[in-house]
Amino acid sequence: MHELGVVIEVVKTIENFARKNSLTQIDTLVLQIGELSSIIPRYIESCYPAAVDGTLLQNTKLKIEILPGNGICKKCSKVFNLIENDGKCPYCQSTDFDILGGKEFMIKEVVAC
Repeated sequence: MHELGVVIEVVKTIENFARKNSLTQIDTLVLQIGELSSIIPRYIESCYPAAVDGTLLQNTKLKIEILPGNGICKKCSKVFNLIENDGKCPYCQSTDFDILGGKEFMIKEVVAC
């Protein structure tokens, strides 16, 4: 489970951000995770308490927003969700597409108290 290492790096990033901005308490951390990324949201949620234990983020709420894995069909130029449609354009049935989004993993927001 590489998610623990990812969350530990997020904690380090947030702690550095907090120091530079004189934040002493953080209420909420919002992460964005793409449907097509290699990060599994439920694993992030399960390892989060261990990763933040003893840190500035110890009592912080975690919110995760899932970003859709969308593609654009190279044949008909329609945008569609790759997961929901098993990688096949629902308009023309082509499997030739470019990925528009869904591989992201980002810190979206840090809400201070």
